[in-house]
Amino acid sequence: MALNDDLPMQMAHEAIYVSVLKVLGSHPRRRILDLPAGRGSLAVRLAELGHDVVCGDLYPEIFAFEGIDVVQANMDARLPFDDKEFDIAVCVEGLEHVENPANAIREFARVIDTGGQLIISVPNIMNIEERLKWLLNGYTSHFKPVTDSHVEEMGKITDGRNEIGLHINPLGYAEVRYLLESAGFSVIDVHTDAKKGGSIAFAPLVWAIRGIGRLSSASRRSERWTDEMNSPNVLNGGNTLIFEARKQ
Repeated sequence: MALNDDLPMQMAHEAIYVSVLKVLGSHPRRRILDLPAGRGSLAVRLAELGHDVVCGDLYPEIFAFEGIDVVQANMDARLPFDDKEFDIAVCVEGLEHVENPANAIREFARVIDTGGQLIISVPNIMNIEERLKWLLNGYTSHFKPVTDSHVEEMGKITDGRNEIGLHINPLGYAEVRYLLESAGFSVIDVHTDAKKGGSIAFAPLVWAIRGIGRLSSASRRSERWTDEMNSPNVLNGGNTLIFEARKQ
């Protein structure tokens, strides 16, 4: 099936790639899994930095670069890689597209070596703007109702590869952290792609949310991750949360 010309070369915003590369920092040469790799926009940059990059995607035929291995990989199933095969795995804007994100993270845990890293980005459904949109509309801008017309629109762009475009699993800070820790990862840090300039208009509401949160005891806030979910990178953050985790 030929690619539609409307399918973009970059399947995530540039700010996400930049932030992920900053998180990875100046690692020496590592064996890195990029899944889902999409057209290869992140993979080619990792390869240029000297890393040994292996790519996986549900639709490997859309990969646009030569010289980098890419295989068919379904994050809802067992990944076609050996146990502890990789030092680092990167999953940019993938979990929200799969039916079983818990399986995906367990599989990442299986193929990453002990002490290795997993970098995951997901749409930030918990910044102040998205919380208000959820209150007013019942859904966020990242997770619109999957109507027949929406599916049809995505199908035109992706030549029927609907999984590329459809967001079906909204995952907030608490859900991603739970899935990571349940699979044997510890969360090192949570980053964002870029600050949202418009969020300053909601500053009074942000202060109110944080103030109400602090009325709870320290033990209750710790138990419910209140401070983390109201942190600057989450509540005032951009469109994307980037989790940096280490396999125990």
